[in-house]
Amino acid sequence: MTSVTDPCELVDVIIGVDTHTRTHCAAAINTKTGAVLDQITINATAEGYQQLTEFADQRTTTRGWAIEGTGSFGAGLSRYLTARHELVIELDRPVRSARRNGAKSDPIDAIRAGREALQRDRIGTPRGAGDHARERQSLSLLLAARRSAVEGAASTKRQLFGLIVTAPDPIRQRFHGRSVSTFPAVAIRLRIPRTADIETRTTITTLRTLAHRIRTLTTEATTHEREIATIVRAWRPDLLAQPGIGPIVAATILCAWSHPGRIHSEAAFAMLAGVAPLPASSGQVTTRYRINRRGDRHLNRALHTIVICRTKHDERTRNYIERRTSEGKTPREIRRCLKRYIARDLYRLLETPALA
Repeated sequence: MTSVTDPCELVDVIIGVDTHTRTHCAAAINTKTGAVLDQITINATAEGYQQLTEFADQRTTTRGWAIEGTGSFGAGLSRYLTARHELVIELDRPVRSARRNGAKSDPIDAIRAGREALQRDRIGTPRGAGDHARERQSLSLLLAARRSAVEGAASTKRQLFGLIVTAPDPIRQRFHGRSVSTFPAVAIRLRIPRTADIETRTTITTLRTLAHRIRTLTTEATTHEREIATIVRAWRPDLLAQPGIGPIVAATILCAWSHPGRIHSEAAFAMLAGVAPLPASSGQVTTRYRINRRGDRHLNRALHTIVICRTKHDERTRNYIERRTSEGKTPREIRRCLKRYIARDLYRLLETPALA
């Protein structure tokens, strides 16, 4: 699927959909006049999706769907319509404070979604579309599960360290002089003395429980990473050949990009990653820019990881840093420039079909 630039030339009706957990509200909008033709509320089930398409069939055969939350509440409907080769347009959730006069209702949001799609200069398809939709969804699930395991293990390690600091002296001595990274292994080997008091007994039991939790979560994260690597190698092995890109970074990039044509330019990809500088000119000052703190922060973090790795191991990157440093740029400014250049290179690589 490619990006759509003017839906008015392709369809007669845009159906805006406001999505929720249990129900979806839809409004059919005439693309020529912007008038509301009809509205319907359906359950977020397969039967409801069928009811919605029948509702659309009664109005027109040439239509497009403007759906909010195609990656969350609207994911099921988006997959259903994409499988039927319908034109699905991805919309962001509206900024609540931007609603006119503070008005809020599901029908109003459905109408707003349809009319917003008509007003956009460029419209993209949802992330779940494309020939590799299943691979992309699998990577998204695995990344979320791995992220949860890694964060859980890190949180438990901090708890373990805090309890060791306040543990009775005989227990604390077992960890003296050891690296913090070895604390879980030491805690697992702790044994409760027969003459231990209740504090010692409880402390050792708790430390061993936390250590086992860390080991389980670490093993889980490693398993997810292996599965991620397998999918990435089968889908886009050319990404892994790039300096500074491993399986996790590659999977994050693929999930954000999704498929060819969804993002219409390398500048749009940089904006999605939050690495496109935003103009902040005022008066006669026309060369001022500010940091872009929006976009996909997971993708932004992936680009940051690439920069750090290339700074340490890539000669071309080190030469660039030396040159920009001699020009008076700060390390932070240089990293921002590098992230923008990397986003450009990645977009061109992603839009080029991978060689079999």
